[in-house]
Amino acid sequence: MSQMGIALDEAQAAAFARYYEMLVETNKVMNLTAITEPEEVLVKHFADSVSPGAGFGQKGAADPGRSGANEQLVFPSPEDASLLDIGTGAGFPAIPLKIAFPSLQVTMIDSLGKRVGFLERVIAELGLSGIRAFHGRAEDLARDAGHRESYDYVVSRAVAHMSVLAEYCLPYVRCGGYFIAYKSQEFLNGTEREESANAVGLLGGTIEEVRQICLPDSDAQRCLVFIKKEKPCPKKYPRKAGLPSKEPL
Repeated sequence: MSQMGIALDEAQAAAFARYYEMLVETNKVMNLTAITEPEEVLVKHFADSVSPGAGFGQKGAADPGRSGANEQLVFPSPEDASLLDIGTGAGFPAIPLKIAFPSLQVTMIDSLGKRVGFLERVIAELGLSGIRAFHGRAEDLARDAGHRESYDYVVSRAVAHMSVLAEYCLPYVRCGGYFIAYKSQEFLNGTEREESANAVGLLGGTIEEVRQICLPDSDAQRCLVFIKKEKPCPKKYPRKAGLPSKEPL
């Protein structure tokens, strides 16, 4: 990760190594990931997860053609910046972000109880503090005053159209905070950005920057979409389970 400007000490490197071991061990009895080779996990899960480190949370003008330089991650309030990962699965990107940037206060949400159990074991094994995992659906927890519009950053690597992701994620972002979506290169080259503009605006956000990242030691490209929360999200969103994907905004 040094190529991304992210320096790890021995304890952090050991935490990533143990996380990998637990991922592979548990994957034998629970479907966590199809990617298990060490080099692939390092690039496609770990490095990809921390890729917002190239200027995470900065407030520069949108530049869809920018090629992300790998600067050190900068937070507006490093002591208590809060981050929520929706649909975290095996803990990506939340756990790598927490290991790499320990000052983050991290919350993870996943709809499968067994995965949440795995996440809790990882947290305990690695001795991580300031991180928690919830079992639940994003559309339900968004009604909870303790979560709604409470986070500085909301992230998701879920595979879904931006209109759907925005409806699930933006209700959790505080005004002035960011939803950061991990998308493929197709987001820049296709019509998804234009198609989702209405939904993003309706939910109180605006696409501030689309950043291209080249993952280290590979040809893999990542597109990070930084959506700033400009105003409160209407209370009726997110809609009940299934509707965001069946009837996108």
